Amino acid sequence: MDISIRAGVRAGNPAAFGQIFEEHGRAVHRYAVRVTGDWATAEDVVSLTFLEAWRLRAKVEPDGESLRPWLLGIATNVLRNTRRAARRHTNAMAHLPLPAVVPDFADELAGRIADAAQLAAAKAALEQLRPAEREVFALCVWEGLDHAAVAEALGKPVGTIRSRLSRARKRLQELTEKQLSASASAQGNMQRRPARGQVLDDCASAATTLKETHR
Repeated sequence: MDISIRAGVRAGNPAAFGQIFEEHGRAVHRYAVRVTGDWATAEDVVSLTFLEAWRLRAKVEPDGESLRPWLLGIATNVLRNTRRAARRHTNAMAHLPLPAVVPDFADELAGRIADAAQLAAAKAALEQLRPAEREVFALCVWEGLDHAAVAEALGKPVGTIRSRLSRARKRLQELTEKQLSASASAQGNMQRRPARGQVLDDCASAATTLKETHR
């Protein structure tokens, strides 16, 4: 990234913030969708991430390359807060009658139904990981950041990132094999079991990384 953009962000220049939004807004949204499994929540996360980035703009280092790790680190904190708020909301709403379901008539509804099934399956597996391992997995695997960039995003040593990613991959593999075994027992005619290191097709976006070598 041009240093002038970093300087512009630090100074609160609207044009500089507009540029980093254009460059990284989609990445933040994609990350939020994958973690939450919900488009509306992801849109809120994007808004809150850039509002927080504005508040923290003075902390941007004057030298460096892409600001994507910085933004994804902020998004990770926003997601943590969102999950806590969601738990509080769920606990409060549990004592109230369920609201009527309002159908979504958005143009892309048909495509979203299929995507939602995949997101829900991937999210279910990831939710069984420890939060710290889930965050590292999402940033390394889904967002394609290297260990150093994830360490920058989360404020952790590179060695910690490596070990968390290794544990996350191993745990996801174990969870997948348990799911396959349970499904085979229930259905009796389960399709051929994938090779070790593969995950269910519905979790393809997360699964492909189980076959990757550690960076």
